Amino acid sequence: MHPMLNTAIKAARRAGAIINRASLDPDRLTVARKGPRDYVTEVDRAAEEAIVEALRIAYPDHAVLGEEYGLQGPDQAEFQWIIDPLDGTTNFIHGLPNYAVSIALTQRGQVTQAVVYDPARNELFTASRGGGTFLNDRRVRVSGRIRYHEALLGAHWPTPADADQGPSRFRNMAEGSTGVRRLGSTVLELAYVATGRLDGFCGVGLKPWDLAAGSLLVLEAGGLVADFDGEQGWMDSGNVLAGSPKIFTHMLTALQTKA
Repeated sequence: MHPMLNTAIKAARRAGAIINRASLDPDRLTVARKGPRDYVTEVDRAAEEAIVEALRIAYPDHAVLGEEYGLQGPDQAEFQWIIDPLDGTTNFIHGLPNYAVSIALTQRGQVTQAVVYDPARNELFTASRGGGTFLNDRRVRVSGRIRYHEALLGAHWPTPADADQGPSRFRNMAEGSTGVRRLGSTVLELAYVATGRLDGFCGVGLKPWDLAAGSLLVLEAGGLVADFDGEQGWMDSGNVLAGSPKIFTHMLTALQTKA
């Protein structure tokens, strides 16, 4: 195992322990609102602090970009960690066990190591560039499903309240599939695409910490990741499609077909 991946695993498990302890008594959580449908708890912050501490001790010259505390370290560092200490905070607040810790390492802008840890289920998803994707040390791959009407998709796309985009442009994609699930944790949904639990994923307006680790999991599991034009601008735009090769092609076609 790559030593940097091993460090990330230890950091993710440390954050997971903090999350698990807090999940035993969710009524005691202090919850703040960052924006519409966007919450943060002291658990998010404590988990991020634990991750950053572990990474900075091991690699003091690396930069760290986290959801809660922003960029720490040199702006132009060759290595940058991108972390989401608790993706799925709303689920966590409600006691719904769909949330995860996400840690990715980029080298000169390319994601090279990825860890997604689901503390509620003790499931550890890992990937190293060129080395495949693993779930608890077992090699995994994207699904082999080829018929789009049998495909199960994950989604993070606008609700009717989001008038600027609305759900209409995604109607073709949704209606052509067997179903769409909104699990409330993008990093878990991407991990599920990598393991074949979901056949594809479509997300809108996401952040680098939502995408960095999960994208490498999908790619190393044999899947495809792109923006809505089929290009590689998804990390900048936050608009992403991910899936097994056959289903990805159907998703992209459906998205680009006018209703």
